[in-house]
Amino acid sequence: MKFNCGLVGLAAIALAALAGCRPASPTTVGAGASSAELQGHWWTWAASEPEETNPIADDDGSACDRNQPRDMWFLAGTFGGHAKRACTIPAGRPVAFPVMNSFGDHTDCAAFMISAYGTAFLDGEMLEPETYEGESITLHSVRGNAVTGTEGHIRAIGCGLWVRLQSLEPGAHALRIRGQSGEFSTGVDYALTVEAPSS
Repeated sequence: MKFNCGLVGLAAIALAALAGCRPASPTTVGAGASSAELQGHWWTWAASEPEETNPIADDDGSACDRNQPRDMWFLAGTFGGHAKRACTIPAGRPVAFPVMNSFGDHTDCAAFMISAYGTAFLDGEMLEPETYEGESITLHSVRGNAVTGTEGHIRAIGCGLWVRLQSLEPGAHALRIRGQSGEFSTGVDYALTVEAPSS
């Protein structure tokens, strides 16, 4: 089957899925999660919403808090093109996002990563993405989601350029993400507001 994999740089990729199990919303990721675990959790998060409420298809940031895990805050790119989003992040949450990413088999990821390029700037300071060349991941998707379109457990190879951040200081932050692989390009300008810790 064909999946319309989107976000910070995805292509339509053929994968085998084991359908029939409705996944629960993401709950915990863990600061010490491996890169494969991080990718699996992020893709599960991305595949937990239909297009109208999906954080990847979000034009303004109104969907950025959908199904967030309790101990991490995920950010998304786009299915192609540019978006400007405002997003409020709870105090003390580490942040993770792909600059460019995809999933498929080893051949798909190798082809994707050949031309994958991206930058991320937080408050004007460049962030250095981590490169994940291709790792075995498992994601769980709901029926009608905007990433795979199917319901079930999917085993695949995940790859991309990723950024992980410790929790940000309370207040306003500007995050600029740009990515490209082949003819696919994506970009998001985030106006982030980190909440102050509760007293």
